[in-house]
Amino acid sequence: MAPKGDPKVHYWHVQRMAKSLGCDMAQAMSEGRLSSEDWVAMVERCRDCQSTCACRRWLRAAELEDAPREAAMPGCENALVFAHV
Repeated sequence: MAPKGDPKVHYWHVQRMAKSLGCDMAQAMSEGRLSSEDWVAMVERCRDCQSTCACRRWLRAAELEDAPREAAMPGCENALVFAHV
């Protein structure tokens, strides 16, 4: 088993992924669709991901686009959460 990634790095990966998908995580939390426990679990799943380098490339490309992407990067550990937020 590989060591977990840096929590700060993966916090920002989750934030950037949400933004690239047009997900407003703060609004989802304020509306009760996402709890603080859900948020922590998302960061923890991201920390366990073995595709960090591919994710960074995907995020960079997504940030260069003008419109939100329709789906998270293939293999994203949080894709199902993003799809329902």
